[in-house]
Amino acid sequence: MPSKATPRAGSGTAGPGAAVTAWRPGVPGVVEVFHARFTEYAYPMHVHDAWTLLIVDDGAVRYDLDRHEHGTPHDTVSLLPPHVPHNGAPATAGGFRKRVLYLDGSRLGDDLIGAAVDRPDLRDPVLRRRVGQVHAALVRPGDELEAESRLTLVGERLREHLRSREAGAAPRRDPVLARRLRELLDARVVEGLALAEAGALLSAHPAHLVRAFSTAYGIAPHQYLMSRRVGRARRMLLEGWPVSGVAVATGFYDQAHLTRHFRRLVGVTPGRYRATGAPAGG
Repeated sequence: MPSKATPRAGSGTAGPGAAVTAWRPGVPGVVEVFHARFTEYAYPMHVHDAWTLLIVDDGAVRYDLDRHEHGTPHDTVSLLPPHVPHNGAPATAGGFRKRVLYLDGSRLGDDLIGAAVDRPDLRDPVLRRRVGQVHAALVRPGDELEAESRLTLVGERLREHLRSREAGAAPRRDPVLARRLRELLDARVVEGLALAEAGALLSAHPAHLVRAFSTAYGIAPHQYLMSRRVGRARRMLLEGWPVSGVAVATGFYDQAHLTRHFRRLVGVTPGRYRATGAPAGG
């Protein structure tokens, strides 16, 4: 995991009940990830130069944005625009626990600031689940492509909300683009491929890449890449390679990263699979 960073927002003392973790991941467009629990701390009025994408996992937050009061029920995704002052305080006796992504202008443009000021709190269970999935991927070293892929879909859905477009539109099929992306992933199994780079190489928006690939193959690009890596790992393990060497040779962040994905797809750990001398699943 990238090194921890100082929390961005607020001033003063958070108090003995506070717990904070912050870091800058290697995912394009993410300025900072900020996880915190506060029992009494209240943020004073302040601004950010980035978009604040906030979900509250426990408790609730009350805040003022552009002189209007807002709140964050458990099922809400809050999107606070850059350069607009806001504060924040616990709305429940036990405080709150939150997860925040700070996003730069490559994810959401300044043209959406006005809409976000008018509607900062979005009740959308699909969006809420997807934001949680981004955070889950961000805390796992080596899963940056998954985080980027999921964040791309989050950004697309946020723009749909802010532009008052219907969120349930059917995905556009583009089998040729899907095949070209698959060929790129096949050629970069070990090195990996960021969506931004794939978009530049294929002259397509990253969100359209994810949609086209998932529609064509029934699996997201990051899932496909991990499947290919695990497939290579299986062959190498049966050839007698040590697990640590397989992890490096197949593009995983480390042995723990390999083990997590291997067990998910095969049903056993790489070490146990290697010891059998025969395929253990699928």
